[in-house]
Amino acid sequence: MLDRQGCSESGRPRAAIALGALFAGTLVMGCAEMLVMGMLDLMATDLAVPLPAVGGLVSANALGIAIGGPMLTVLTSRLDRRPVLLAALAVFTVLNLLPALGAGLEAFIAARVVIGAVEGLFIAAAITTATSIVPPERAGRAMAVVISGFAVSGAVGMPLGRLLGEAVGWRVSFLAVVLAATAVLLIALLVVPRVATESEVGMLGRLRFAFAPRVLAVLAVGVLLFAGVSAALTYLVPFLEGVAGISGPWIGACLMGFGIAAAVGSFAGGKFADTGAARALIIGAGGVSASLVAMVLWGASPLVAVFAVLGLGMCSSGITSPWQHRVEHLAGPGAIVAASLPASAGNLGDAIGAFSGGHAIDTGGIPVAILTAAILATVSIAAAIAGRSLRPASLLQAEPAPTLEPEPATVH
Repeated sequence: MLDRQGCSESGRPRAAIALGALFAGTLVMGCAEMLVMGMLDLMATDLAVPLPAVGGLVSANALGIAIGGPMLTVLTSRLDRRPVLLAALAVFTVLNLLPALGAGLEAFIAARVVIGAVEGLFIAAAITTATSIVPPERAGRAMAVVISGFAVSGAVGMPLGRLLGEAVGWRVSFLAVVLAATAVLLIALLVVPRVATESEVGMLGRLRFAFAPRVLAVLAVGVLLFAGVSAALTYLVPFLEGVAGISGPWIGACLMGFGIAAAVGSFAGGKFADTGAARALIIGAGGVSASLVAMVLWGASPLVAVFAVLGLGMCSSGITSPWQHRVEHLAGPGAIVAASLPASAGNLGDAIGAFSGGHAIDTGGIPVAILTAAILATVSIAAAIAGRSLRPASLLQAEPAPTLEPEPATVH
């Protein structure tokens, strides 16, 4: 069973400090992701390679999270979460030092696969740690603190990466990531408590709970939802310029607004997760769908487009904590393994969305890509409604009691 440290009144300040360290960890990791996106053209020019070749860094990171994260989480599921967190941070820090030391593109792409894997492991371990040091009724808010690091990084990582890349060069920018990650590692070493993971079920039992059909059904909701979000976000700048008629510095303002709205939604989503994750999942999917439909029908109006982008950012990030909460709740004793699955499924959705949006553009341009996004998000609402009645199986239901042979009758 997980230790519930820091749940008492006297332990709350310590829990808050630990949550702050976990937030800082996901913030640094998220900024490292955004850093690459903000400097793709600078890196391509310096390395004398095509832009899609540098884009392989983004794909490599996503692949690592989607596949490597769950694998590492399964392999380490019996270990105390504290050393797992610290080891993941340490590997992340060392591998991000490679570009600063002059590593080539091929070596850095390979490193990004491992970076993505340990990032997925860190997310799972951080969420498990966060929910173990707060009362059960605040678990969703604890998840939101951890997840919000990525939401906030979306608002600062890309513009910060661009500024650093232009000012000091893209390689030196990764040195800033390493310094920040080192600081987080030292803080985590001091403040993150031990979290034992003893369970009544073994490894195979945890896998069976984590990959139960009810869990996969809720994961599918997120895949559809984030496929819709990705299909729109991948081509958001062309939409703002070509459809809404927004240009120049206003593009940057819209992207910054999206990031701020995402951060607000991420923090707010934790409270909704605690009061009803299944309901929050339906409402959030509805908000994403409504934002995308508004972009399809009235996106030519700059005002409507801006409000739709803000709504998309707030609702898409607000859904992450309820989704995470719902998945772990349905996984029961497999929650430690299942904690890594939403990040994996979200990356799968991103890949599907980017591909679907690209195919739609080839077919009919930017408006068709946004329409595709709206359709995917709308289908996710139906999936969320269909899954709202799902309940976790009890341990006794999943582990049938041994049958006893009838006692022989006694002859008197």
